Amino acid sequence: MTGSKKPAQPAIGIIGGSGLYNIDGLEKVREVRVRTPFGAPSDALVVGMLGGVRVAFLSRHGRGHRTNPSSINYRANIYALKSVGVTQVISVSAVGSMKESIHPGDVVLPDQFIDLTKRRISTFFDEGLVAHVGFAEPVCRSLADALEQAGRSVGASLQRGGTYVCMEGPQFSTKAESRLYRQWGVDVIGMTNMPEAKLAREAELCYATVALATDYDCWHETEEAVTVEAILATLHKNVALAKQLLKAVVPALAPDRSCECHQALRSAIVTAPDHIPASTKRRLNLLIAPYMRKRKGTR
Repeated sequence: MTGSKKPAQPAIGIIGGSGLYNIDGLEKVREVRVRTPFGAPSDALVVGMLGGVRVAFLSRHGRGHRTNPSSINYRANIYALKSVGVTQVISVSAVGSMKESIHPGDVVLPDQFIDLTKRRISTFFDEGLVAHVGFAEPVCRSLADALEQAGRSVGASLQRGGTYVCMEGPQFSTKAESRLYRQWGVDVIGMTNMPEAKLAREAELCYATVALATDYDCWHETEEAVTVEAILATLHKNVALAKQLLKAVVPALAPDRSCECHQALRSAIVTAPDHIPASTKRRLNLLIAPYMRKRKGTR
């Protein structure tokens, strides 16, 4: 399937992080392999119906967890979801807790990000096209509202709001780094939500994160140092809870969005249309087509 075909029915996109490689209860399931101008996504999209709502699921690291955070093709992932009609993206991510009040097993719905990544392409707009989207409020409030309600309905120990600091990885933090982030007042630390959230905004998709706390990073003096084994033990419990949350939230999401996310490019494109290379227009047509049409009565 090419990235230029769009189904009529809007869909909810779910990006599964560590441990979440499938969604329970999907019906009429089919795999869709999408070709994008930015290369291949992490895996095939798994498209189906959940509670009467069309859902497109993507494993961020690929099934079997094959791709590390720095090597994920974030542009291809977001573009692929957009190309199959996704309008809202729920990102499920394993994180470390940076506060005593957030315990392993808790769910956090962050509303801010700090991007400390270094190696990742963080925009669709290059090669002769400049755009500056607003990103002061990186999370869709309406989507986060629905996630909070669903999380509480399934009994999650949940914190609404907070800051997610995204490090490059794949190594965990040093103690000095962890203590520094604590001084900044961040709530959780992870490796995958940037530039994912930035690209979702550029693609005019609603975006919100379900952050699953698995550990205390390495700042907590009374806890053992973070290890993959310890993370996975907590992660299995978190994933079961996340699946319940997703099953509760998807039917509650309205396909028609009243938020500003779907108009993020309305005043963001700086480059004059007649100065944008034709090849760039073709490559980004899925994202920019509504803004490239000439106004009636103009030359």
